[in-house]
Amino acid sequence: MVHLLFLHETGSNNPTGIPSDTDKIPFHPYYTIKDILGAMLLILVLMLLVLFTPDLLGDPDNYIPANPLNTPPHIKPEWYFLFAYAILRSIPNKLGGVLALVLSILILVLVPFLHTSKQRSMMFRPLA
Repeated sequence: MVHLLFLHETGSNNPTGIPSDTDKIPFHPYYTIKDILGAMLLILVLMLLVLFTPDLLGDPDNYIPANPLNTPPHIKPEWYFLFAYAILRSIPNKLGGVLALVLSILILVLVPFLHTSKQRSMMFRPLA
């Protein structure tokens, strides 16, 4: 605490003795404008992709005409739903598949609460 008190009163110092304020620029106007311009450039590129080449990032299976009486066997969900799709397909019972999916997500929620050791340091928690 005493160290922080003296540091607050006199300010920080560097070992080279060169004033540290010489090469500083203010954060707000410079980096705020820089981030806004970067975000606008990203939005512009995405708008150009969507407006001029909308089919570039699409899946070619979306252009196959649909048959309302037959579900095609090659349909699969996007990558972020593949874990749920695999769980639901592995269990033939619909209710069992939904329960297995809910339990798999619940396990991930409960894992942090399973740590009962007296050591609270992150060094002893490799899964956290």
